[in-house]
Amino acid sequence: MYRVWNFVTNYSLLLIAGAIIALIWANIDADSYHHFVEFTIWDHAPIGHYHHGHRTLTLHYLVNDILMALFFAIAAKEVWEAVILKNGSLRGKKAATPLFATFGGMAGPISIYLGLAALLGSDTYNAVANGWAVPTATDIAFSYLVGRLVFGAGHPAVRFLLLLAIADDAAGLIILAVFYPSGDLAPVWLLLTLGASIGVYFLFNWFPRYLDRGNQLRPNSTWMRKKLGFLPYLVAGCLSWYGMMRAGLHPALGLLPIVPTIPHADRAFGIFSAAEVHMTDLLNKIEHALKHPVEIVLFFFGLLNAGVEFNAIGDATWLVLAGLIIGKPVGVLLFGWLAAGPLGLGIPQGMRIVDLIVIGFVSAIGFTVSLFIAAVAFDAGPVQDAAKMGALFSFAAAGISIVAGRLFKVQRQDN
Repeated sequence: MYRVWNFVTNYSLLLIAGAIIALIWANIDADSYHHFVEFTIWDHAPIGHYHHGHRTLTLHYLVNDILMALFFAIAAKEVWEAVILKNGSLRGKKAATPLFATFGGMAGPISIYLGLAALLGSDTYNAVANGWAVPTATDIAFSYLVGRLVFGAGHPAVRFLLLLAIADDAAGLIILAVFYPSGDLAPVWLLLTLGASIGVYFLFNWFPRYLDRGNQLRPNSTWMRKKLGFLPYLVAGCLSWYGMMRAGLHPALGLLPIVPTIPHADRAFGIFSAAEVHMTDLLNKIEHALKHPVEIVLFFFGLLNAGVEFNAIGDATWLVLAGLIIGKPVGVLLFGWLAAGPLGLGIPQGMRIVDLIVIGFVSAIGFTVSLFIAAVAFDAGPVQDAAKMGALFSFAAAGISIVAGRLFKVQRQDN
């Protein structure tokens, strides 16, 4: 079993700490909390929220739109390796059933969310419809922790859950890019992003390897790695991020086009595998260097986004919760069964079809990405706060998962 325990505990604890502080602060002194969140770092800045003819860089923008790009880059790195490398977790028949289950785990919540919203009337539907993607998210870290508690570290369902969660993240990144632009679209600016990614790949990755062809010592590639390191990719990342921002796409995704251009290992060891610590390729070295900074970023993300007053609970809260806690397990079960049974793709040895229900409940913990999507789907106000509260309440899925595990007689496998 892949050893992701240290990764998820480090990331989770700081994120939880930030979220708890935010909740307490917002419910004790909401005015000072919101003043802190929207603190102006630089007015009339070259980057930031655009209003009244100029851009303003706030603390909220710094964390959500700039620094969270590092978090999404790490997620994208794992997705990229899982898809493209030899033995990647999302390659081949072994990934087919988890991918089907992932689709169900997104279609189910969307159907429940929009269906119930329509039943509540046109006014409610129109107010909340843009948040349809909020309940599609699965928080990798928290879902893994709960999955480990329910199934045990050695159960094949835990690996299945990890595959589902990483595929869910990949789909979430696509949804953010396509359906939630950050402003008026100006596609011409994507040429800057495209140029940065192509340029850095050919000049600092492909060309040195081309010069080294037939030479096992690889002097040019080695010189590039030792002397320049990540610097060319940092510059390209900044250009790509700026191109995304000016194009109107969410800039937190700005580093994604650069991730595939970085020299990487020739095979995957698994999602957040401990073996990656010993890898010397530049992509893994960058990920390790980002580990602690991203932990701090996630603390501030929780602090700046989870501060919701309890009186903000509303229709969007229950719709997000229903999408996650009802839609996720139903969707995962139906599509997982379809793949495993009628389509003949099977499920991992040692898993039962009924385990898909429990996996569905575990994956209903949306938290991090659900909070992020809620922040971009709605303007600041009561509907956004209500949707965020639904994302926070999705932690209830942890308790439901434990009960479901016992109800369906899950046999823990700790080795």
